[in-house]
Amino acid sequence: MSSVKLRLLCGLVLKELLGQGLDYEKVQKLTADARFESSDVKAAVAVLSFILASAAKHGVDGESLSSELQQLGLPREHAASLCRCYEEKRGPLQEHLRTCSLRVSPLAGVGWRVDYTLSSSLLPTVEEPMVHLRLETAAAPGAPAQPVAMSLSADKFQVLLAELKQAQTLMGSLG
Repeated sequence: MSSVKLRLLCGLVLKELLGQGLDYEKVQKLTADARFESSDVKAAVAVLSFILASAAKHGVDGESLSSELQQLGLPREHAASLCRCYEEKRGPLQEHLRTCSLRVSPLAGVGWRVDYTLSSSLLPTVEEPMVHLRLETAAAPGAPAQPVAMSLSADKFQVLLAELKQAQTLMGSLG
């Protein structure tokens, strides 16, 4: 595969990493003269995706990436071609990866109730209060909220509340 075609393939992989989808037909046209099998094409896309995403995640500059790729046996022209493409999209790629990683699903709603049995003819002793929480989270903005229900004893609820306060304090000190 020529270094020019590798650069075009890197451009397609970068588009996919940026959330714009992969045009598999274009990928197959670029790799047609290399006589890659379908599995080879998928492997090439996966390798390029891994290299580009890992380099962006770890803040590697194009020159260092080129040097590393050459040490691994990639020809200089191919490494330079890949790194030029990477350098063009490095900033947007890092920003996209930053926004897509380590996210907590946004909380769409909270419902709760406390059940406390005062007396019962069926139970010899009355149990402690139970807290029933219903959290609604959305996997992505605009996605429908999914309910998550849980029941906690009073002690477990106190632990949860204390940990949430600790997290809130920690987040306040970071921001």
